[in-house]
Amino acid sequence: MKEILVFAGSTSRNSINKKLVSFTASLVEYGSITLLDLNDFDMPLYSIDREKQNGIPEPAHQFKAEIKKAQGIIMSLAEHNGSYTAAFKNVYDWVSRIQGNMWEDKPILLMSTAPGGRGGKSVLQAAKSRLPFQGGKVVATFSLPNFKENFSQEQGIINDEILAELKEKVSLFQDSL
Repeated sequence: MKEILVFAGSTSRNSINKKLVSFTASLVEYGSITLLDLNDFDMPLYSIDREKQNGIPEPAHQFKAEIKKAQGIIMSLAEHNGSYTAAFKNVYDWVSRIQGNMWEDKPILLMSTAPGGRGGKSVLQAAKSRLPFQGGKVVATFSLPNFKENFSQEQGIINDEILAELKEKVSLFQDSL
């Protein structure tokens, strides 16, 4: 059975990206899902001085171990000021110091959502261009615009056209495993 690592690039308790990524995981037809919460990987703000003084924190090694176990990754990144959240960027910075190939050449379904009409497309574009430099094999991207209008806690994505698009992206992801 394929191991699928799933997480949102947010530490918000009510993260809409967590809701989206959890819903997306429910669409995976086969595989074992491991859902991570970035709150479980709390680390000091990355700096080369901290790394030299104290080494790489254990939570970074734990996150890397989860990547190594997985055959594929589904992530949904929250957008803060057009880029990654500080929490995701910090995990990214620490884990990338363990080994240059952070994402282990694993297939990635890269997603984002936001309350507005762009659906986090700026962070999606940033990640799509950066992840390959650290071994990320982005096989599909998905952006959910206007989260409150297109998502229900009980049903997930309620717009049939958008749901069909997501299912297509999940299928592309599964085919790449």
